[in-house]
Amino acid sequence: MESGRFEVQPARPEDYEVVAALLQESGLPLDGMREHLEHAFVAITEGAIVGFVAVEMHEGAALLRSLAVRPRHRGHRLGERLAQEALRLARDCGREDVYLLTETAAGFFPRFGFAVEDRALAPPVLRSSVEFQTACPATAVLMHARLAHA
Repeated sequence: MESGRFEVQPARPEDYEVVAALLQESGLPLDGMREHLEHAFVAITEGAIVGFVAVEMHEGAALLRSLAVRPRHRGHRLGERLAQEALRLARDCGREDVYLLTETAAGFFPRFGFAVEDRALAPPVLRSSVEFQTACPATAVLMHARLAHA
């Protein structure tokens, strides 16, 4: 998964503290994140974690969350690479529907097939998740993408 100066690889439990600092710097919630590192990716350059994304796997759907890239590493399409890895993982795990909540990035995700959707249309299993219940405010926009299977 090497491309340019960045390597994207699965997150490890020992990455949590660095990832948590990155998410806090980016204004993203930590609630429930430690439990979802097994379905997460980090972007690394020069031995340092500079990007992160996670996917919560729920029955029948996935929740993409916490896509973050350190400010000085933006502009290299690293966010796109992380999003693509997350969506590939969701597809490989048999999920056709992927949702996300965002307060600031609604303009970024349509390139991956996401469209704004009424929060009431989210599957009940997602509405009961930590992300919906406590991590994201009620003002966060719900977006949904339907993945095509090869």
